[in-house]
Amino acid sequence: MPVFSYQAVDAMGRRSRGRLSGATAAAVTRDLESRGLLALDVEESAAAAESGGGIGLGRRRGVLEFTRAVAALLPAGMPLSRALAAGVSAAPDSLRPALESVRSKVERGDELASALAEHPRLFSPLYVGIVRAGERGGSLDGAFDRLATHLERDQELRSKLVSMSIYPILLATVGLGAVLILMLFVLPRFADLLEASGAALPATTAAIIAAATAVRESWRWLLVVPPVFLIVVTWLRTTDAGRRVTSNVLIAIPVAGSWRRYALAASFARMTGELLSGGAPLLTALSDARDCMSDPVARDETERIRARIREGSALNSAISERPLFPSMLVQLVALGEEAGRLAEFLLKAADMLERRTERAVERMVMLAEPAMIVLFGGIVALVALALLQAIYGVNAGAL
Repeated sequence: MPVFSYQAVDAMGRRSRGRLSGATAAAVTRDLESRGLLALDVEESAAAAESGGGIGLGRRRGVLEFTRAVAALLPAGMPLSRALAAGVSAAPDSLRPALESVRSKVERGDELASALAEHPRLFSPLYVGIVRAGERGGSLDGAFDRLATHLERDQELRSKLVSMSIYPILLATVGLGAVLILMLFVLPRFADLLEASGAALPATTAAIIAAATAVRESWRWLLVVPPVFLIVVTWLRTTDAGRRVTSNVLIAIPVAGSWRRYALAASFARMTGELLSGGAPLLTALSDARDCMSDPVARDETERIRARIREGSALNSAISERPLFPSMLVQLVALGEEAGRLAEFLLKAADMLERRTERAVERMVMLAEPAMIVLFGGIVALVALALLQAIYGVNAGAL
């Protein structure tokens, strides 16, 4: 969210300066008016705009430090506003304007979850939903403790995946470079030599040389690929239709589909279980969980499940009617309903599904390395064999 510098005057005529985060300058002006200040000048902070990339790179670590601080102080009996102030001081400088805005809204009487929801770049729907459940259930300290544990595990997984991904990324870069060199420089030279010999080329060799010639003659079109790729990725990430397409594709992919289904089921179980633990009725918990879902397919599925519950169906039966969520969730929900401990079993299901998601992602990254070795090795081997076959044919014809 942008950060704005402002100049304002209070009812006594005293001037003040500062910075506030807000969606627009008008929103910041309304925020100042709610504090009894008259805005004289509001403009986007240039320093904040320049540091936007830093916020993007360090926001997860900063949110983790903020959450750890609040989780440590709330159980000690510290008031929420003071705990939030300590959390703000523990966060990086780039995140402090947004966190300070959250603290000030809470001091004015706003719900913490609502204040956090105004900063979607920092706080995910899951984060906001767990905080909301903690507020409604009177166990905000427990909610922050669970969030700290969740974020620490997520941070460890991301660090592990980054370490595991370095070699596959280097391998893909080198392999793609080698294939482009073959197609743009090596094969065209061999093509000239083989055509000069006058010998008939094998079909495989002729097809590879034709492909290399087409790539070399239309290399300018390759320059269009990066901007088109960026436009497509932006559309997939920023529009509802794009996010829906991305979600459906990820679910349909054979290997990634199971990981995606585990992740969505874990998010559904975590949100619903936390809200039920806070004392919310099942229909209300499902409604709030739906609103906190960032994935459009999972959001639609949660709404469908809520509609079936309203019609009188059991939760496990409603979940099992569609194959989006894995059978493990259905079984644990059924056990929880039979034992009258639905919230507890939903949270257990969330823990199990999150661990399975982590293992699935790790397997995907581990499989990427041999897959790329086989792919690029196969391409180079195919080209080499085709050229050797053509050279052998030329030599045999000369004899």
